[in-house]
Amino acid sequence: MTHTISTSAPATPTTAAAAARPTGRMLLACGAAAGPLFLGVGLIQGLTREGFDFTRNAISQLSLGDLGWIQVTAFFAAGTLVIAGAVGLRRALGEGPGHRAAPWLVGVFGASFLVSGVFVADPGAGFPAGTPDSATPTLSVHGAVHMAAGMVGYLALCAAFLVLARHFAVRRQRGWAIACRLTPAVVLAGFAGSAASVLSFTAGAAFGLAALTAVTVRLTRR
Repeated sequence: MTHTISTSAPATPTTAAAAARPTGRMLLACGAAAGPLFLGVGLIQGLTREGFDFTRNAISQLSLGDLGWIQVTAFFAAGTLVIAGAVGLRRALGEGPGHRAAPWLVGVFGASFLVSGVFVADPGAGFPAGTPDSATPTLSVHGAVHMAAGMVGYLALCAAFLVLARHFAVRRQRGWAIACRLTPAVVLAGFAGSAASVLSFTAGAAFGLAALTAVTVRLTRR
């Protein structure tokens, strides 16, 4: 009598990579969703909450007041999504230039949202309703940590774009390489203009999030 023993063949690297692609795409999709979610929640709240004015108040201040928990939740959700996107970015970049640095830098950006959700911004410029129109004379501890987290996070994001520019340049995707080089300049210009207008700061921060969404969507479609 002949006995036939069947064994399952071990997964080849190609098979393993193919199986990992859907997960990688899903993680990148999480990263792409972070910006629209955070900005969408901020926009809706900014237009509906009493006393808030985009020309005088930063989106971070929406974490204050009775409904502040909504924006705090948006900080946590966006941070978690960005970190998930960083993991997907590591898979998408393979072994090319910046395959380690870019995901780590994006991960730092995501972590900054988590910290900003714990340490909320200071009140000021008439928000929450009833707050004096003058700026807060001195930063509180939680306000200082909030600002520091945002600064570190966006500097990390700007650095990530410069690393990604090299990745796209090596692949001869010139348009994306140029866009990644220009994005940090636009973000930092917006922050530099915050002394004259809070709206400039908001525009710079929003542009950084939108650019991250665009890059992750591009890598998802690869």
